[in-house]
Amino acid sequence: MTDPLAPAGPSSRRPVTLVIADDHPVVRHGLRSIFASSPDFAVLGEAADGPEAVALVTRLDPDVVLMDLRMPGGGGVEAIGELVRRDVRTRVLVLTTYDTDSDTVAAIEAGATGYLLKDTPRDDLFDATRAAAEGRTVLSPAITARLVSRMRAPANETLSARERDVLRLVAQGTSNREIAALLFISEATVKSHLTHIYGKLNAKDRAAAVATAYDRGILG
Repeated sequence: MTDPLAPAGPSSRRPVTLVIADDHPVVRHGLRSIFASSPDFAVLGEAADGPEAVALVTRLDPDVVLMDLRMPGGGGVEAIGELVRRDVRTRVLVLTTYDTDSDTVAAIEAGATGYLLKDTPRDDLFDATRAAAEGRTVLSPAITARLVSRMRAPANETLSARERDVLRLVAQGTSNREIAALLFISEATVKSHLTHIYGKLNAKDRAAAVATAYDRGILG
């Protein structure tokens, strides 16, 4: 007869289910192996790009999707936005090598629950994945420090690296479609960057933004 007062073992907890989205097979295999080492997790599937990740998450309904950001077949930010539009319950935990302001803010604004770098230690990755599954926001220490610095900076100094890239191309007369192709982002993301740029520079259009940027030394 089972003792009702005995503590429940680790197997009594339902494992956190996962989908891994990364364009590198070696990375996907490595992550699958890492999570297979713990009974607290179960990897349901792998995706090589954003659209495949959206399809898998919609079909498999995992607790968490580990999402890379820059994938040739379709980026992570666009995939996050699509999952939010579909109102899935799955939480998105970004796992990437990119820690720039533009990548971080774009992912969080799109709806990511957390943002980690790929050098995160195994146990920290486990803790973050559990936290994400519970809906808690998780940020790597490096990302947290960058965001705090960004919040404290004066408004006219907060153009991100990606926003400067976009503005530099605008100054060269590049169209939104061409900018999207050059930076491997969607046209919608380009428009979003431009909206942020206009607000930060208090500019009403592309020409005014470029002129203000030159005046302030943002573009040399």
